[in-house]
Amino acid sequence: MLDNPRSPRVRAVAKLAKRPARAETGLFLLEGPQAVEEALAFRPELVVDLFATPTALERYPEIARAASDAGMEVEFVSEHVLDAMADTVTPQGFVAVARQFPTSIRDIFAGSPRLVAVLEEVRDPGNAGTIIRAADSAGADAVVLSGRTVDLYNPKVVRSTTGSLFHLPVAVGADLADVVGRAHTASLQVLAADIKGEDLLSARRDGELARPTAWVFGNEAHGLADELLELVDRVVTVPIYGKAESMNLATAASVCLYESAFAQRS
Repeated sequence: MLDNPRSPRVRAVAKLAKRPARAETGLFLLEGPQAVEEALAFRPELVVDLFATPTALERYPEIARAASDAGMEVEFVSEHVLDAMADTVTPQGFVAVARQFPTSIRDIFAGSPRLVAVLEEVRDPGNAGTIIRAADSAGADAVVLSGRTVDLYNPKVVRSTTGSLFHLPVAVGADLADVVGRAHTASLQVLAADIKGEDLLSARRDGELARPTAWVFGNEAHGLADELLELVDRVVTVPIYGKAESMNLATAASVCLYESAFAQRS
């Protein structure tokens, strides 16, 4: 059992909470039973190390079975070591180290997708992770992170996806103009969600939402720049019928993605 929180190995794992260490190693952190279980179920080949307290492994025998099926040993650690490794205050008994696995933009649009979420300059990790989760829930084919969007492997992003990170391809480091061009070449329309747009209901009435679509979601505070809005085919906004001053980006993105999902399946 690892029981020294200051050991070099523990420190190396803890460093993955910071972007420089992730960039240098190509690795990232997974925390908690749900993220670990999803990784073992969908992409077990990516898991490099798996650490757990004896109590946690006893509480989640399905994780022990999944690790065994993947040919992976679970290394026991003390509570103090787990706390030192994790980015969260309550890692719930599990920490894993996994390899990063971004998909290329070319591969995403070569697969004839029908629904893609594009995040442009989205800085909040909770929003980014929640949109990835919403895209997965709505049956989207892929997610693209463009501009200076938060690092996909930021621990808060990973946690916010609740495992959806392992369910659909995600591309990173893209240029929005390139993304729009590739979407058009793949016969997708490109819609932007922005406060400057027309009511989303207008796109629903026109029947446009049933077409293969790439949705672009912009920065939480500033939305999308005017020159970027000129790249897309149509700009729409999710109307606010009550007295709320604004709508959370991830909530608005969820509405847009599900509007397309409903229309494409009707």
